[in-house]
Formats: sequence, structure tokens, C-alpha cells
Amino acid sequence: MSTIINKWLGGALMLTLFSTQTAISQDPEKNTLTLTDVWKKAATYNRQLQMQYLRVQSMDERTKSARDERLPEIKANGVYARVSNLAIYEDGLLNSPTQYPVVHGYYQFGADAYLNVYNGGKTTREIKVRQTETALAREQKNLTAAEIRYKAAAIYLDIYRGRMYEKVMLQDIAEREKELEEIRQLNKNGVVLKSDLLRAELKLSKQKMTLLEIRNGILISNQRLNIMIGQPDSTDNMVAPDTLILPARTYEDYLADAYEHSFAFKISEKETALSELKLKDVKSNILPKVGLYAEYAYTYPQILFYPYSIALYGLGQVGVKAGVPISAFYQNKHRKQEAKINLQRQEIEHADTKDQVRQEVKSAYLRYTEAITRIDVANNNIIQAKENFRIVNNTYFNQLSLLTDLLDAETQLLQSRFDLTTAQVTAQLQYYQLLKATGNL
Repeated sequence: MSTIINKWLGGALMLTLFSTQTAISQDPEKNTLTLTDVWKKAATYNRQLQMQYLRVQSMDERTKSARDERLPEIKANGVYARVSNLAIYEDGLLNSPTQYPVVHGYYQFGADAYLNVYNGGKTTREIKVRQTETALAREQKNLTAAEIRYKAAAIYLDIYRGRMYEKVMLQDIAEREKELEEIRQLNKNGVVLKSDLLRAELKLSKQKMTLLEIRNGILISNQRLNIMIGQPDSTDNMVAPDTLILPARTYEDYLADAYEHSFAFKISEKETALSELKLKDVKSNILPKVGLYAEYAYTYPQILFYPYSIALYGLGQVGVKAGVPISAFYQNKHRKQEAKINLQRQEIEHADTKDQVRQEVKSAYLRYTEAITRIDVANNNIIQAKENFRIVNNTYFNQLSLLTDLLDAETQLLQSRFDLTTAQVTAQLQYYQLLKATGNL
């Protein structure tokens, strides 16, 4: 396959797409854009990308929040209460109690702190999870950006194709109008039948209707592009595609690029890593937790220790807290099994993603090489269609062929010109599809 491509391309194939200055509206705002300009504007103004940017920023903040979990927890607290008299039911609950007066005002204010020393590595894994999720969000943003660039390229090239169709159609209409005048003169002189004149007029009417459809298609694509890159609908984008150099590379080269740069493949890797971290986190549920704590509080009155005192007192303590989640030894069994199953499923999904990437690269590569071949075929078809039209045109006006033969020759020539433009645009778009599949768009 690489030998064939090298023969076609000769090292590098230059596809130069020329823009047209044909206007499609009366007084629109003119705006000449290259595809590079479109991509830059889409990266700034496209709403889907803006949402992805915000999502990445949100994940960055979640990562910072996870790191903050390493810091000690500090709390300040306070209590104020009104205490009732102490009711003593000396003769039982059904008889009136004896009321003993107490200090009715009670308040307490203080602070406490806790520093996690060890909790089974959950804090460290939580940070890794957040970092992996942030990396995953970035890859998803990159994938969205590549898809947006591809969609923008498709719309952009659709506008270019429409303008080239319009240019070809205007040229064809002008030629058909001259031809129609010649047929009218022949009809006046009784050389051709009235039916020939009617067929020629009908053909010209259809061409004008096709021109209207082409121009409407340009307007629709132009609005789609404006929405994608944040421009007013009234902006008339005069496209000027960049010169594209398509290097001759083998399928294996593109596949190696895909395994290294494909966004879908990277996303699958990050999701697998998350499943692995989830399994480790579940396994750590049975591990002990150890931390340092300190607290100090002022309380009034002193009724915690005997003898009591109707006075403000302060009390503090420092120490170590440790705990073992004994119930986790039997409650964690099915959670761990579930995490293992999810990891196995994710590993299978990752392998499936690898297959899909390989399939997408193969399909894009074959369509790309097919499009290159189609350009050569379209160029040859134009040469043949021109020669066929020249012969039939001469024979018709010399009364040696029918008008239907002439109309068929004209249609074939027009279609061959359309096919060349379509082949050039398709080749460029398929190349961008191949870049997208390999993660290089």
C-alpha cells in the first residue's frame, strides 16, 4: 500500500484550494477567514469548549481541595444554656418533686484540633483520584476540541465547495445562455425544431434553480460556521483554505501515532486508572486510623469534677486517637468484589477502545487514499468530458447529432467539474479525519 501511495503522492501531494470572491448577498459584512483562523475563533468562542474549560478548572479546584485534607481540622465551638432547677422525685414520679436550686446560667467556649496521621492511605489516594480525574477532564476537553475543529473544517470546506460550485455554475449558465441564443437563431432559420429550443430553455431554467439551491446551501453553512465561532449570523465568510501538504505515510505510522496520541485511548487509560484506585481505596477500609488531637475549653460553672465550683474553669487535653473498623472485616467483602468486577470491566472496555481506535484509523486511512485516487480520476474525467463536449457540440451545430446528445455532454462536463471540487474537498476532509483519529488534529 505504501508503494502505491508514494507513487500517487511522489513524497508529498500539494492540494491548493482557491477561494472565490462570488457574492451571495447584497451588502453583507465581509470576513476572509483561513481554516486556522476558524480554529482559533472556535477555541475561544465555541460554547461546548467553554463548558469543557470550566469543567477542567472545576476539577483543578477539587484536586486542591483534596490536598487540603492533609491540613489539621480546627474547630471553635461555644454553648450557652439556661438550666432549670433540679427536680428530685423522692416519693416517685407521680408525686411532686423537691426542687433544688442550681446555677441557671451555663456557658462554654473553646477550640479543638485533629491531625490525621494515618487512615489507610485514603487521603493520598483521594489526591491521586482527583489528579487522575483532572487529567481525564483535560483529555475529554482535548477530544471535544478535536471534534470541534473537525466539524469546523467540514463546515468551512462545505462553504468552499459551495462557492466553487457557484463559480462553475455561473460559468455554465453563461455558456448555456450563449448556446440558447444560437439555438434560437437556428430555430428562426428553420434549421432546428421548436422542441430543441424548449429543451434548451428548460435546461437553462434548471441550471438557474440549481444555482439558487447552491447559494442557499452556502448561506446555511455560513450561519452554522458563524454560530460555531461566535460571529453574527450576517457575517459573510469569504473562505481561503490554506495550502495543504499531505505527506506519504503508511498505515502503521498513523496507527502508532494513534496509540500514542489518541484522545479516546488516553481517556480509556485514565478511566482504568480510576478503577484501580477505587479498588485500592475499598481494600483500605479495614485498615486502622490514627490521629493527633488537642482541645481546650472554658466552662462555667465547674460541674464536671467534684468538688463543684460556681466559677469559670479551663480544661485542655492532647493525645492520640486510634480506631480499627472491626465491622469492615465482614461488611467490606462485597464492596471489594464489586470494585474488582468494575476494574475487570474497565480493562475490557480499554481493550475494546484500542480495537475501535485501530478500526477508526484503518477506515480513515483507506478513505483518505481513496479520495486521493478520486482526484486523479476526476481530472481525467474532465479531460474526457471536455473532448466529448467539443465533438458533440460541433456535430450538433453541423446537424450531425441530436440535442439530447449535446445536453448529455454538457451535463457530463458540468458533473465532472463538480466531481473534481468534491474530490479535492473530500481528500482534505478525510485527511483531517485521519488526524482526528490519531489525536493530532
